[in-house]
Order: sequence, then structure tokens, then C-alpha cells
Amino acid sequence: MLSASISNDTAFHPSTFILLGIPGMQDQHLWAAIPFCSMYILALVGNGTILYAIVKERALHKPMYLFLCLLSITDLVLCSTTLPKMLTIFWFKSHKISYHGCLTQMFFVHTAFATESAVLLAMAFDRYVAICRPLHYTSILNGMVIGKIGLASVIRGLLFVFPFVILIERLPFCGHHVIPHTYCEHMGIARLACASIKPNTIYGLTVALSVTGMDVVLIATSYGLILRAVLHLPSKDAQFRAFSTCGAHICVILVFYVPAFFSFLTHRFGHRVPPRVHIVLANLYLLLPPVLNPLVYGVNTRQIRLRILDFFMGRR
Repeated sequence: MLSASISNDTAFHPSTFILLGIPGMQDQHLWAAIPFCSMYILALVGNGTILYAIVKERALHKPMYLFLCLLSITDLVLCSTTLPKMLTIFWFKSHKISYHGCLTQMFFVHTAFATESAVLLAMAFDRYVAICRPLHYTSILNGMVIGKIGLASVIRGLLFVFPFVILIERLPFCGHHVIPHTYCEHMGIARLACASIKPNTIYGLTVALSVTGMDVVLIATSYGLILRAVLHLPSKDAQFRAFSTCGAHICVILVFYVPAFFSFLTHRFGHRVPPRVHIVLANLYLLLPPVLNPLVYGVNTRQIRLRILDFFMGRR
């Protein structure tokens, strides 16, 4: 009786999942790990350096750079939830992940993504206030407000993503436990179920549209208002300075949303796209922003460049 109960429980929820890695490229996993590992190291070093520069440089203790700190922390969480496990798959053929470990990874991946989207929206609001309401900038975006925005960004991600765990927990898997992916994500797990996943699909699309989609709309609205304000500035030089303060943020937005939406659309509508392309895209949209964001802001921000040079030259 006890063994039958254990067997039924295992059939409903497997004790472990098997992450295949990149389907069709198992023979190349060892080589594929090299660029992914290099990018991960760059992400760790780049975001760590950005955090160091902002903490050490008092001139950077401003709303724009405090939001950049939040962005760097979120980037580190985003790539660190997937890359270490992926590298163990590629190098050590460690394909197993526990059921609850898989759900935990899924939870943090989606929460970090939703949080980063909220931080980018907050940074767009920061640029709107700086350009459209410069006299009220410090009063609107003081330290307490920035802290509340950061906390709200995290809480929003947690609240929207937690139902994913509940939706997965309700599904029976009937012994299916092989995930053709390098990490655990909501629909990748749900497709293994031997029951209807319509609620998972509907909620996943709802979250994508109401969270990420709404953030994109609000960011576009902010920049529409910024563009209108900048075009009313009296001189070309003033217009150029205003646009230059937004350049880095626009690059970061494109780096984050373009790969994410491309992966999202090909995953749902690109049925002729090979599975390995889906998997590579899914990894890149989690890895590219953490790699490129520090480079974009490092190149565009003089104080950050100087602090980084001081660090590498041994000057405090």
C-alpha cells in the first residue's frame, strides 16, 4: 500500500527533472559552454564594477545611478539563476535537477525578468522627470521614493510570478520528466504535463501582456513626452544634451526587450524554427542584458569610467 502511494506521488510530481541542454547540439555542449561562460564572467565583472563605482563615487549618488544599481543587482540575479546550472550540464553532464529545485529556478528567472522590466520603467520615469520637470527632480525622486520604487518592483514580480508555481503544482506529469532546455521555465515545465495546460497558457500570456507589455507602453509614453519636451528646447545644443542623457537608457531598453520579444514570438508562433534556435535565443535574452548594460553605461558615463580607471590603476 505504501509503495503504491509512493509510485502514484512520483507519477504526479517527479522527484527530479532532466535538463537536456540544447537539443541537437549535445555533442557540441563542451564548446558551446565557452562563449556562455565568457559572457557570464563578463556579466559578473561588469555589474560588480558598476556597483563598486557607484558606491565609491559620491557624485554618482543620484537617482539615475541608484536605479542603475538596482538594474545591476537584478542583472546579476537574472544570469546567476541559469548560467551555473547550464555550465554544469555542458561540462559535467549534470542533467538532473530536483522537482522543487526546478520550480525554484523557474520562480527566480521569471521574478528577476519582471523586476528588471519594472526597473527599466522606473529609469524611464527618472529621465522624464529630469527633462520635463527639472526643478522638481530632487523633490520627486528622493531617497525614500527610490527605495519604495525598488521595493514595489520586486513585490510586483513576486506577486505575478508566484501563481506560476501554483499552476505547475496542480499538474500531473505521468512520469514525464525530460525538459528539452538548459533551465526551467514555466511553459517548458507545463508542456510535460499529461493534463490540460490551458490555464498556464492563458495566465502566461496575461502576465506577458499586463506586466512586460504594459511596461513597454509606459516607457514609450515617457519617451514620447520627453521627445515633445526636447523639441521645444530653444537651442540645438540643449536638445543634443537632453537626448544624450537618454541615449544609454534607450540602448539598455533595446538590449533587454528586443531579444526577449523575439524569443517570445518565435517560441509561440515560429513553429518552423528549430528547437535549438529557441533554446539559444532563450539563453541570450537572459544573458545579453547583464553583459551589455555595464558596457553601455560605462562608455556613456564619464564618472563611472574614471572610477573604473582608478580601481584598475590602484587609486582610491
